[in-house]
Amino acid sequence: MRICVFGAASTEIDKSYITAVENLGKQIAERGHSLVFGAGASGLMGAAARGVHAGSGEIIGVIPTFFKDEEIEAIYEECDQLILTEDMAERKATMEDLADAFVIVPGGVGTFEEFFQVFTAKQLVRHNKPIAIFDVNDYYKELDDFLRVAVKEKFIRKECAALYDYTSNLDELFAYLENDKRIIHNVHDLKNG
Repeated sequence: MRICVFGAASTEIDKSYITAVENLGKQIAERGHSLVFGAGASGLMGAAARGVHAGSGEIIGVIPTFFKDEEIEAIYEECDQLILTEDMAERKATMEDLADAFVIVPGGVGTFEEFFQVFTAKQLVRHNKPIAIFDVNDYYKELDDFLRVAVKEKFIRKECAALYDYTSNLDELFAYLENDKRIIHNVHDLKNG
C-alpha cells in the first residue's frame, strides 16, 4: 500500500514530534508499505522519510519545481522517485492519485488544507481511501472535538465522522489502514444541499 503522509515542514517543532513520526515511517516500511509525501527533508516530512528509509521502504516525493528553484525548503535526497510538479494543486493531486491511504500528522496551514481536501473528497465520494489522523501530543484533540461539535450542530452529517480515524496509537492506526472496510457510500448520505 502507498501511504501518503501529510505533515509539517517546520524545523522549530519539539523533538517528540520528530521521534513519533520517524517511528511511523519505520512502521510503514516494516509493514511492507511505501511512502508518498511532499519531498521535504525537514520537519515531519523529513522524519517520515527518514523512518521509511531506515526500514528500507520505498519513498516517493512530490514537490513543485518552484520549491526547488526558489529554495523554499530542502528536498529529501533519498527519494526512490522524485516527481516535480508545476504548482501546489498538481502536487496535491499527484499525491492523492498515488496514495492508497492518507495519514495526517501534526502540521500547519498546508497540512490542515491537505486533510480537509481529502476529507471533503471522501465525503463527496470522489475516493474511498482510508484517512487517519495520527495525534501526537494531543495536537489534534481540539480539531477532533471541533469536528464532533460540527456533527452535533448538524453542519456535518454524523455518517461523516466514520470517514476518518483519529488515534495516537500506531498499532490502532495500522489496524485501521490495513483493515479498512472501504464502505461504499452514497454522496446523498454524506452531504446536505
